Amino acid sequence: MGKRFLAFILGFVFFFNFLCLVPEAFADDTKDNGGYIFHGHAEINQDVPQRKQDIFTGEHSTIDEGTKVKMTVSSVLSAGYTEEGDEFFAEIVEDVEGENGVVIPMGSIAHGTVTRLENSKRLGRDGYIVLNFDSIITPDGREIPVEAHMTTKPNPVASVGKTVLKDTGYMLGGGVIGGLASVQLLGVGAAVASHGYTVVGGAGLGAVVGLGYALGRKGKEVLLQPGDEINVKILGALKLPVLKEEAYKEKELKYDGLDIRITNYKIEEDPFGDPNIITLSLVIENATQKTFSSFDFSLVNDYKNEYHPTPFTNTEMWFNRIKPNDKMVGKISFFVDNPKRKYWLVLCDPITREQLVKISLDNVKRDLMKQAKADKKKKKK
Repeated sequence: MGKRFLAFILGFVFFFNFLCLVPEAFADDTKDNGGYIFHGHAEINQDVPQRKQDIFTGEHSTIDEGTKVKMTVSSVLSAGYTEEGDEFFAEIVEDVEGENGVVIPMGSIAHGTVTRLENSKRLGRDGYIVLNFDSIITPDGREIPVEAHMTTKPNPVASVGKTVLKDTGYMLGGGVIGGLASVQLLGVGAAVASHGYTVVGGAGLGAVVGLGYALGRKGKEVLLQPGDEINVKILGALKLPVLKEEAYKEKELKYDGLDIRITNYKIEEDPFGDPNIITLSLVIENATQKTFSSFDFSLVNDYKNEYHPTPFTNTEMWFNRIKPNDKMVGKISFFVDNPKRKYWLVLCDPITREQLVKISLDNVKRDLMKQAKADKKKKKK
């Protein structure tokens, strides 16, 4: 009885909500052939092409044939999982620059196809994958046709040399072990009495076993995981418009009286040996009336995940407070799950937890690379 009463109540609620959600326009609109007519309008925004033109400097740069573009794959590409003809996407992780400036910003997405996939084979020959790319989509929505190529196939001569050295090592190792085993089993006297033939026989048997292992040994399977970095070679020269700096830099948030500069960016290994820690060198000048600590800082990625300071590496800022009119120089580290994603350093109000400062690490990396190039030019002069 209780179940029937509950079902009746739920049905009544559902029917009542349906009646309330029917658009009021249905009551006033005229009917045409038994159907309702919905009124509305569409507009053409003439400003869109103009806004796209505003992102360029007016200059062009040429990306030479053979230029290598750094990307990270977004899906698993494996001999046991992927098939030839499969499509995939990869993200460009460094700005592509010509002689006049940036033409393809980091964060652009490349579309690719798996054109060849070879499993590992005996004699230690590794598997490999061949990827071709046909287009790049920039953050501003442009689609750039490209012809680019990447393969994990090693140099044939180097690959053969590596295989020969490995297999020779297995045979020599088998021979040494076989010789030592014959001495231990039959004794030194037997080795002397037989003028060393027992040692030679044991070594020969060991070498045969080593050769058998070398012949049966398979190479490594090809495996690219999300976040793995690849170098993709441009096969044909590209002439592209140069972007203004404000067109590709990430938006940031600043707070009056608070100056935070990131002077260095480093990816370090966690206690398990994985490169999952981002360490930042900071210079902080606090001209506000607020007092901050390291626990007011966090890293936020493009998936809105938040990461707080970790004790695994640098803790020099952990127990220091940044009082009004203070200046602090130090390092702070964050344990993240994928250091190749986009991150922002965020400082929150210690009481309200409102975001006061937001600094893009992509912008920081750009500025640091630009400074390094400028310093290199000065040294050459």
